Amino acid sequence: MSDASNSANTTPAFSDNLPRHARSADDVLESLDVSRQRGLSSKEVRRRRKKYGRNQLRETQRRSAWRILLDQFKSVVLIVLAVAAVLAFAFTQFAEGVAVTAVLLLNALIGFFSEWRAVRSMEALRKIGTSRVRLLRDGRQRQVAIDALVPGDIVLEEGGDIVPADLRLIEANNVRVEEAALTGESVAVDKRLEPVEPDTPVADRSNMLFKGTTIAEGSAVGVVVATGMQTELGRIAEMAETAEKETTPLQRRLNRLGQRLALITLGIVVVVAAAGLAAGRPTLLMIETAIALGLAAIPEGLPIVATIALARGMWLMAQRQALINRLPAVETLGATGYIFTDKTGTLTENRMTLRRVATPRDNQELAIDRNGVEPDESELDPLVRRVLEVGVLCSNASLDDEDADGWPEQSQGDPTEVALLHAGFAYGLRREALVEQKDEAREVAFDPDVMMMATFHRLDDVYDVAVKGAPQAVLEVCTTIAGDDSGEDRPFDEDQRDQWLEKAENMAGDGLRVLAVADKRAAATDEEPYADLRLLGLVGLYDPPRKDAIDAIAACQQAGIRVIMVTGDQPATARAIGAQTGLVEQDGVEVIHGRDLQHPEQFTDERRRQVLRTRIFARVSPEQKLHLVDVFQQAGRIVAMTGDGINDAPALRKADIGVAMGLRGTDAAKEAADMVLKDDALSSIVAAVAQGRVIFGNIRKSVMFMLCTNVAEILAVSLATVANAPLPLRPLQILYLNVITDVFPALALGVGKGYSGVMNRPPRDPKEPVLTHGHWAAIGGWSTLIAACVLGALALAVVWLQLATTAAVTVSFLTLGFGKLWFTFNLRDPGTTIFNNDVVRNPWVWGAIVLCIGLLLLAVYLPGLSDVLPAVPLGWRGWSVVIGMSLVPLVVGQTLRAFQAVRQ
Repeated sequence: MSDASNSANTTPAFSDNLPRHARSADDVLESLDVSRQRGLSSKEVRRRRKKYGRNQLRETQRRSAWRILLDQFKSVVLIVLAVAAVLAFAFTQFAEGVAVTAVLLLNALIGFFSEWRAVRSMEALRKIGTSRVRLLRDGRQRQVAIDALVPGDIVLEEGGDIVPADLRLIEANNVRVEEAALTGESVAVDKRLEPVEPDTPVADRSNMLFKGTTIAEGSAVGVVVATGMQTELGRIAEMAETAEKETTPLQRRLNRLGQRLALITLGIVVVVAAAGLAAGRPTLLMIETAIALGLAAIPEGLPIVATIALARGMWLMAQRQALINRLPAVETLGATGYIFTDKTGTLTENRMTLRRVATPRDNQELAIDRNGVEPDESELDPLVRRVLEVGVLCSNASLDDEDADGWPEQSQGDPTEVALLHAGFAYGLRREALVEQKDEAREVAFDPDVMMMATFHRLDDVYDVAVKGAPQAVLEVCTTIAGDDSGEDRPFDEDQRDQWLEKAENMAGDGLRVLAVADKRAAATDEEPYADLRLLGLVGLYDPPRKDAIDAIAACQQAGIRVIMVTGDQPATARAIGAQTGLVEQDGVEVIHGRDLQHPEQFTDERRRQVLRTRIFARVSPEQKLHLVDVFQQAGRIVAMTGDGINDAPALRKADIGVAMGLRGTDAAKEAADMVLKDDALSSIVAAVAQGRVIFGNIRKSVMFMLCTNVAEILAVSLATVANAPLPLRPLQILYLNVITDVFPALALGVGKGYSGVMNRPPRDPKEPVLTHGHWAAIGGWSTLIAACVLGALALAVVWLQLATTAAVTVSFLTLGFGKLWFTFNLRDPGTTIFNNDVVRNPWVWGAIVLCIGLLLLAVYLPGLSDVLPAVPLGWRGWSVVIGMSLVPLVVGQTLRAFQAVRQ
């Protein structure tokens, strides 16, 4: 191998057939043409930087304020309104044009300010890597900025360092790395130098260090094999950047509704205008009528109502620990049928604790909980106590800062060792006190090759050796086993070894992380620590399930929502936690390994069906999470994905609802998500889903309200035009009613508390529109009845009261206005009573009705406003027609609801 300082004109061979993790360290160094002793030369570094660029993630364009504002006008309803405004100005109908434009701007501003905090996941990803790193260049150690690294640099890492690029290890001294943010692994992983198989998943590449992870302990030397966007972190960033975000169900439904309304409007305008012109009516009058029909057909208040209802939902969810980044996400939660959740911290407490101690005498369950009853040391078996003592001594973790109750608040070290220290602490075995009695003379650090750790402690003239490690490794070097009830140590033979291995496997099957504990006496500190040991027993530690997660999963199942675990942990642990939380009914349920999710484009139909019915996925990589979301979405499922690490960002963005953890989540995950849980609790997602369902039901009621009354306007104006009768409504009167008496009652319906049993129903069919065929039939019936009442009021005003045209139109105008207000009560849920239902109990509805009554009176009695509309004051006979005809739809509606209740 040549020295890189003399090879400035060479090019590193990056076209090797085998990946770096599958090759030996020497081969990797040779392929990169770099010396382990000298590193790269400065000249070679400049050449490689020119070729490969700086070690940083690619910046993406921010979503500017103007872009956010323009996005508010993507709704088909708003586009039709904009066309109506342009036509109004074109035909000198300036009042109508200004009014419609004001509606457009109001909706845009509400949406703009609600979405100001939009997704910027790439900015969070770029925060990683702003410090400096130690490396070898020109034969000397140097410190350079992380973004100055190039492939081939020799990097020196120690405990606490953040890995600056993807490195192939060439030296490793008891290295353990925190990779949870990248792979989802909940505990630090051991690293070693040996090559692994080419197709080994990222989480199992034990000879690699990845950009963005942290060295938990030990020291290492590695050679840079990938920088910037070529790193695993870069690949995740690219996936997050390119992951296509599906439009939300509400957006799709409202767009379809808007398209249908646009077609209906165009058809009605053409037919009525043609009929009017054929009847010889003036062209200008028909233009005015066309504008009136266009305004009547489009519910101007719909975008405003939907936006404000979602914004209120956002506020309510914030009170339940769920922060929403994007408005449409509020409703999408209501359609969610699948929740992909990680394990650690969401289903479990993210706190390793000691649960079980198995000794030759007995298996003892220990519940170490600071909130529990103080353990009675007199009940602790002496052998169990010895197991705890060895676990406390054989450790380099520590507990600090006891709180007011005397329980340690802070801890440092591996979670399993911390759990053992907590267990010892609970039983009065504090490491500091034990070390004072038995001074630590030697520590043999944990070695991933032998999977054990040992400490020597001075005890009179001998040394007490404490050992812990993987059960298979410890059992292999034990020659005796602690005495049973007889108290005498016994030889440890192969049959007993097999029995204890089986016991360890059974404990692991219960979701426990199992360690074996042993000891011996040694004459000197240089004695071999892992020979002639005495087996004391096994300890089982586990990350307990969250109590609220168990209840939340049960609530999801009641609501027809499937909770699916997608974790980076091992299948056995995932399966056990799934059984303990009620996610699956038994611990033998099928678990799909991440490696089996590769190449989803090659899945057979049977394979896809298998994936769709599986409840637990283990050892899943970031790319596989993204593929998993896509498989479910392609099958028409509405998917919510939870996550907390950098590795989750692409799937969070791709999912219909991305849910990030607020307490332990990375910035990348929070910025990529649609929702952030402040308490990291699955129960908060369930509450948000319930709120989402309520919001969709409320929006559906609001749409029904507006369309029933708006279609009534169309029918009334169209029939009057065809019959060559006076128009019952003027264009500005229509706009006034649509903006005032539509928006406020519809908004009140949109912010109601909704049906209390909403989570007892299954999720909606993702293909179900906002309005079903049944809803459209109801709209046809109600609008016909309301239009008949409006035209009937106009006829009574002209024929019976013999009012002038303006006064008669005022009667029909007020009849429609008050009829809309009373019609609100017809939208109560079937099965409820007239005085006890979600509409009557909604204080916002009563406030809206009082407000709208005042605005209708102002339209008639306020000078200036009454002149523009136009409208004139009425006598008692005119008001009697208005009140009587406006109440007819309410009486009919309540009668129908009463018959529905009887039939049920």
